Amino acid sequence: MPATDYQGSSAPFASLGRSILSIRRDQVHSMDGHHDEAGGGGGSAQERELESFQRHVADLFQDLAAACATPAGSGGEVLLSLPWIRKLLEAFLVCQEEFRAILLNNRGLVSRPPLDRLVAEFFERTVKALDVCNAIRDGIEQVRHWHKYLEIVLVSLDHRQRPIGEGQFRRAKKALTDLTIAMLDEKEAGSVVAHRNRSFGRNNTGRDHHRPAGGHFRSLSWSVSRSWSAARQLQAIANNLNAPRGNEIVATGGLAVPVYTMNTVLLFVMWALVAAIPCQDRGLQTHFSIPRNFLWASSMTLLHERIMEESKKRDRRNSNGLLKEIHDIEKCSRHLAELTDPSQYPLAEDREAELRQWVQELSQVCESLKDGLDPLERQVRDVFHRIVRSRTDGLDCLGQAAT
Repeated sequence: MPATDYQGSSAPFASLGRSILSIRRDQVHSMDGHHDEAGGGGGSAQERELESFQRHVADLFQDLAAACATPAGSGGEVLLSLPWIRKLLEAFLVCQEEFRAILLNNRGLVSRPPLDRLVAEFFERTVKALDVCNAIRDGIEQVRHWHKYLEIVLVSLDHRQRPIGEGQFRRAKKALTDLTIAMLDEKEAGSVVAHRNRSFGRNNTGRDHHRPAGGHFRSLSWSVSRSWSAARQLQAIANNLNAPRGNEIVATGGLAVPVYTMNTVLLFVMWALVAAIPCQDRGLQTHFSIPRNFLWASSMTLLHERIMEESKKRDRRNSNGLLKEIHDIEKCSRHLAELTDPSQYPLAEDREAELRQWVQELSQVCESLKDGLDPLERQVRDVFHRIVRSRTDGLDCLGQAAT
């Protein structure tokens, strides 16, 4: 079913966070006299609504940016970890629902030029984001498959049940070899993916979990075509994305500002997903240029810079994705592959202690994947459906101009 045909459920916004009405009430009682780039000093209900949206986006991204200072192993939400990615998507859903409310509250202005053009361009970008969501879901399925190899390794090297025999040693080594092949194949997935369409609008009960005749896993069926490129899709979302000029802000009653804000949030979230999760033809060179006078600009810019820094580290340049758990998989599997070399069996006492240490670390990675992958997939699915619903409502507002 085409994405634009999907009719999402009308789940209450209260489940996502503070409603736009509660934010507006807060603003009425606590205005500090300062006005963001959307306001002009009036203090009308519309101006308070637009200002509260800017402030809430700023608060959400400031909270996300706090992860830049959180060291690994501290128990907090580390940048690009599964909990952080989920927090990013939660922030997007809150922004999306508040933006949707702004459009619905200003139907008359939305259907007039130049705002009708700006809103229409935003919804064209959201269509491109739907493809990214589908590709990311496929990437999550890839990581889920790698997790199965890791579980074989853990069972094989479990010291609690029995001493490790040579058979278990070899079984663990084979699982690690298969995992390495699967991860290498994923980097070349652009040339081997299948042509099976799959979208969040369907119930996918027939997933490909079989192994090809070649003996090892290559690529699951993908939602996007063989020629689809995440890098090109991100560039298409970023094309002609410019901050509104003063005359546009005036002509739209300030509504050009939240449209630009939501465009930028959409671009950043899709870019961060592609950075973190295995994806066909990943690329992170999308241009970001955010004017500093936006309240949320500094936090988003900091996050972009830190993610780019992470991508340039020597041990991350050729990774399938910058997700922290993928890095942990690569690190653990590399060390365990060295320690399970059959020529070293039986291991010396110090090497066996080192093996146990890495098995323990691998166990923690598996626990994180077990707890985080399914909720993440549900969130990506939710993002897909919320985008479709918001687009449907927005196009209805634009359609009023023709009637």
